[in-house]
Amino acid sequence: MQSGISASAELLTAFQTFLTTPTQRGLLATISNESIQPGPAISSTNSSFLSDLSNLLPHLTPNGALYIILRRADSPSSSAPAAGSLVAVTYVPNAAPVRQKMLFASTRLTLLRELGSEHFGETVFVTEAEELSKEGWARHEAHGEAANPLTQEEQDLEGIKEQEALESRGTQGKSLASGGNLAVRADDKVVEAVSALGQGGDNLVQLALDPKTETLTLIATSTATASSISGAVDNSSPRFLFYRHDTASSKPILFITTCPSTSKIRERMLFAASRNVVIQFAQKEGGITIAKRLEVTNPDEITEKLIEEEVGESGKEEVPAVKSGFARPKRPGKR
Repeated sequence: MQSGISASAELLTAFQTFLTTPTQRGLLATISNESIQPGPAISSTNSSFLSDLSNLLPHLTPNGALYIILRRADSPSSSAPAAGSLVAVTYVPNAAPVRQKMLFASTRLTLLRELGSEHFGETVFVTEAEELSKEGWARHEAHGEAANPLTQEEQDLEGIKEQEALESRGTQGKSLASGGNLAVRADDKVVEAVSALGQGGDNLVQLALDPKTETLTLIATSTATASSISGAVDNSSPRFLFYRHDTASSKPILFITTCPSTSKIRERMLFAASRNVVIQFAQKEGGITIAKRLEVTNPDEITEKLIEEEVGESGKEEVPAVKSGFARPKRPGKR
């Protein structure tokens, strides 16, 4: 599982109650204390699904993400809903904190799996409360009848969902199952840069993920201090950073992620789903050890004080060793 977060016993109980209570139109859930916790149940006060959506809107805020489970039938029966008759909605507003966005994106498949994916016939990703109004859902359905029942952003995310169970892919498209990580590629330049960092070369390596090709690319390597990192990193697109803190006696290597809220939704979701794979790559292919992992929204949040505080907290490794990572592309002529 990508984030290590799982459904709580309270949520499993609330979901079973929801399944057997036809007067409940929906069930909310959120991430709290490193688990998925149940929120309020949404009552059904109308005979139609679309009309009942008005009962949901008061629970939606412009900066708080939610999982929303909806009973799709227009007239809920007294029996348990049929297989595939529920809708799983992931509501992640643009103004939500970046860490929250990442957690909700990387945990949503865990939620479906633990509740029972056979119950759900549709998954929807929305960023605005208006999309969950009667009018917004009607547009969603009209779009589905014309083409695909997803918006463009949702179509992008659906591709991510299909690949979240893959770990690595060769240059010819071959992939292996991994239990929940996104499939991406990395070229030799990336491997060489990270390996060099571990062997005493430039102490800052910047990587980006191309959303079109899902390829990890090398942006730059340089020599930096804790106070100069922020000025060296682009503030408009997500970045993976490997920084060796040379002024500390142990020269720990930090894995720092930046994910500006102004970046595109597909970039943010790809970024969130691939972080663990990047760590796996660094440890297996690059031969380095990650001492600390930091997540920030904008590069200017990376300060000397933050670095020193994190390095000073513990000398122990924070990220455990792993057995798998990126599929390193084969050089021409080799099989």
